[in-house]
Amino acid sequence: MLLSIFILLLLIVFSFYGLYSNKFYPFKFDNYILPVLSLVHFTYLYAVWFKIKEQERPDWQMRNLEFALYIIFFIYIFKLFETLVTVLSYNDFENHILPETFVPIGVLIVSLYFVLLGLTLLIFAHRRNLIGPYRQDFMNEQIDHRS
Repeated sequence: MLLSIFILLLLIVFSFYGLYSNKFYPFKFDNYILPVLSLVHFTYLYAVWFKIKEQERPDWQMRNLEFALYIIFFIYIFKLFETLVTVLSYNDFENHILPETFVPIGVLIVSLYFVLLGLTLLIFAHRRNLIGPYRQDFMNEQIDHRS
């Protein structure tokens, strides 16, 4: 979980970084998509940590967070391929001056996305193994029947 948090924080910083220009762009709207979506990821990590610590069963809110994270997982895949295409376009710009950091930082970002995807799948497995599956009978027990 800590590694996921660290990688998410690094990717948030790199979401403001322009590979072609070697500059940070804090005022581009597109750069804020990953930081906003990562809030769901951070919340899910906290929910998993809390459920494991308190030895609680999964609930509806956690299930909804996980379903939202499934969608965000596909956005991570898109960002991975987008960055990979950018890095692989290096040879297309032979006559242009690219920063020396283009390939190393690009490979680092692609690697971070690969690791994040793996860790996200791992946290789903940990949730299933350590907290339990989303079973209807467990979730109905948590509903307060008092009027």
